[in-house]
Amino acid sequence: MDLELQGKRVLITGGSKGIGLATAEAFAREGANLILVSRTEKDLAAAQISLSSTYGNHVQIICTNLSEPGGIASLTEAAHDVDILVNNAGAIPPGSLLDTELETWRHAWNLKVFGYIELTRSLYPHLTAPGGVIINIIGSAGENPNKDYICGSTGNAALMMFTQAFAQQARTNGIRVVGVNPGPVLTDRFRMLLQAEAKRRYTDPSRWEELMQDLPFGRAAAPAEVADAIAFLASRRSAYTTGTIVTIDGGHQ
Repeated sequence: MDLELQGKRVLITGGSKGIGLATAEAFAREGANLILVSRTEKDLAAAQISLSSTYGNHVQIICTNLSEPGGIASLTEAAHDVDILVNNAGAIPPGSLLDTELETWRHAWNLKVFGYIELTRSLYPHLTAPGGVIINIIGSAGENPNKDYICGSTGNAALMMFTQAFAQQARTNGIRVVGVNPGPVLTDRFRMLLQAEAKRRYTDPSRWEELMQDLPFGRAAAPAEVADAIAFLASRRSAYTTGTIVTIDGGHQ
């Protein structure tokens, strides 16, 4: 199926690894040109070389910390005329209310919650209209409250409401806004968390795969499985989809 993404300019934050890098590859495979944003220059450079050599697309990289003052302003100045914005940067740490310091909430939300909101505000005037798309990668904890991930559950729930509310305004300009809620995804970070838990539980980090036995299908999602859905939702093949949160968690309850 041709997703009609050839030549589209796609900006992906957190685009150097995990779901972000898999998403970049999905768009590159469809002929889109990429703007990858991360705070790790080495990972960005590796992604740029890999994607451009494999698919022949134009890949621009911007190394900046979006949680720091001026980070979003500098990104907006460097990236004009964007067709698709994928907000993906940020990882909120686990912890209960009494175990999570307020400073941790502020630091995590500066990137993933306020970062999504501020970058959307800043780049919105530069999005193609009509036809532009904003995809917010959020997380299924926003719809499944978790007392031991309270900072993330609360932040994700806020981003779900932000996505649905802003979609009502954006559609007047012909711009779509969609949220994606991945469940467990086998990124490097998730694998390391499983290894740490296997070491704690079994004194053997190599047994980390056993911890996924209770997940749907006995595994976590592959990053590409989430990325392909993102590319479809951003394409003209899904042109009537907006204000929607798509959950990709294997039907986990």
